Amino acid sequence: MTDAETSPGPRAAAAPLDAPGPDVGAESKPEVGVGPWEGELPAGDHWDPDLLADGDRRNVVDKYRYWKHDAIVAELDSRRHNFHIAIENWQHDLNIGTVVRTANAFLAKEVHIIGRRRWNRRGAMVTDRYQHVRHHPTVEDFVAWAQGEGLAIIGIDIFPDSVPLETYELPKDCVLVFGQEGPGLTPEVHEAAVATLSIEQFGSTRSINAGSAAAIAMHAWIRRHVFGQFPA
Repeated sequence: MTDAETSPGPRAAAAPLDAPGPDVGAESKPEVGVGPWEGELPAGDHWDPDLLADGDRRNVVDKYRYWKHDAIVAELDSRRHNFHIAIENWQHDLNIGTVVRTANAFLAKEVHIIGRRRWNRRGAMVTDRYQHVRHHPTVEDFVAWAQGEGLAIIGIDIFPDSVPLETYELPKDCVLVFGQEGPGLTPEVHEAAVATLSIEQFGSTRSINAGSAAAIAMHAWIRRHVFGQFPA
């Protein structure tokens, strides 16, 4: 289904790909989102008057076009999934933005940053505005929080005691933890985890990108608890 079929207002006309841009002969990018609302204005507190008047160019699905930011977050909060995502950030991992963006796509309850508070938001593509992100200064603080919430800590990494993600029955209430790109999970998280899972690989590389691993693990949870597809 296209944006034009589902968007409540008009679809912004895309600029032709061969239209000249600021530099003669350069391709111009098509417009993103939708233009100003046409016709009678819709009723409801969730509509944003400025977006209705000026158009909505945000990176949101058509359902949320012209909605207020707080209204979008509230609607997402009403149906978030039970899993959380955590990533260790001791060396300013550049994958965190990608992980946040993917967590938003799969509607994770929260994303947890363990270690350094600051992280590169570029990869999140502004999805961190709609995804709850919590900071834990130490592993001990994170573990205490998870245990207090009754969440199973599940590490994703390659250890001698790791079991395949593909055959493991992920619990419904859990937090999936990922380590730094390179060093992986710290021994403290490994020890605190009720299980450590590895992703089966078939090529020559020893590991895959942390952002990619997070996407695979989140989708495994979705298959298990949203679509009811159990491990083989």
